[in-house]
Amino acid sequence: MAYDPELADRMRARLTPSQPREVAMFGGLGFMINGKLAAFAHGDGGIWLRCAPDRVGELERQGAQPAEMGNGRTMGPGWLRVSADKLSTEDMLAFWLDAALDHNRESA
Repeated sequence: MAYDPELADRMRARLTPSQPREVAMFGGLGFMINGKLAAFAHGDGGIWLRCAPDRVGELERQGAQPAEMGNGRTMGPGWLRVSADKLSTEDMLAFWLDAALDHNRESA
């Protein structure tokens, strides 16, 4: 299933200062920053993001869930899925992408 191009445009606008490299993968669009996948526009209209593992609990309380591959296995520590309904405003999208950018900067 293809990703939502409008969501990808919104992500692109927010991530541009970080100079992301866009990579089509898994039927979606990944945004690589500093050579690492930071966020991903998923085919279900949501995003996946990589955050600091110690922030997972906090972000799950805000509505994120562990990101799972098609076989039901999680992507690993720090990978979260955010559903489309949690991305409806620019402030909401910024909140999630900032979590990914914070981790990306800290792990550079």
